[in-house]
Amino acid sequence: MSDLSGVPTLTIDGAQPLSIRTVKDVTVLCEEVEDRGGAVILRVTGAPAPGWADGLDVALVTKWERVLRRLERLPAVTVAVATGDCGGTALDAFLTADVRIATRSSRLLLPVEGEATWPGMAVFRLARLAGAARARRAVLFGQPVQAPEALMLGIADELTETPDAAAATTVERLKGLAGKEVALRRQLLLDAATTSFEDALGPHLAACDRALRRTAEEAA
Repeated sequence: MSDLSGVPTLTIDGAQPLSIRTVKDVTVLCEEVEDRGGAVILRVTGAPAPGWADGLDVALVTKWERVLRRLERLPAVTVAVATGDCGGTALDAFLTADVRIATRSSRLLLPVEGEATWPGMAVFRLARLAGAARARRAVLFGQPVQAPEALMLGIADELTETPDAAAATTVERLKGLAGKEVALRRQLLLDAATTSFEDALGPHLAACDRALRRTAEEAA
C-alpha cells in the first residue's frame, strides 16, 4: 500500500465560516495540481454552527462556487475523505470529488440559514448524485445523511474506519491514470445526464480518436 507523502492535500473545516482564506487555499491547490496532475486529497470535517452566515455576502459566495467548479474540473483524480459531521464548505468540497470516502460515523449536513437550508450548489450536486427524490429530505428539511445512507445513494463510495489507509489505497490504485484524460472522461460522464445521444456522439468519438492516437504514439 502506498502512503500519501507527496500527494497534494488540503484540509477544509466546515465548522469555520466561509472566508477569502478558504477560497485562496483551494485556489493554490488548484494551481499546483493543474501543473503537475496526479492525485489530490481533500480532508473534510466539521459543520457550521448557528449564525455561520453572519457577515457573509454574495460576492464571496460567488468566488467560492467558482473555485469549487475549478476544483471539480481539475486534470487530476480528487479523493475526499470525510470524518465526523461534514457540512458547509466541507460538504461542498466533498461533493466535488471523484472518489468520496467517509468514516462510518460521518454525517453529511446541509446547513440551515434563516428559515431553510442553504441553497448553494451542494443542493445541485446532491440531487445529481442521489436523484431529486432521494435528496429531498436533506435539501428541504436539513435531515442529516448518515454514512450508510450516503453509501447506498452513491454520495459516498466507501466507508472505513481507517480513512488515511483507504485514501492511500485509492491513490495507489489510480496512479497510472492520466489526469487530463480523467478530466475528459469526467466531463463526458457529467454531460451524459443532460445531452442527447446525437449531441454526445461527436465529443465521444473525438475522445476515442484522442485515445487511439495516444496508443499509437506510445507504440511507435
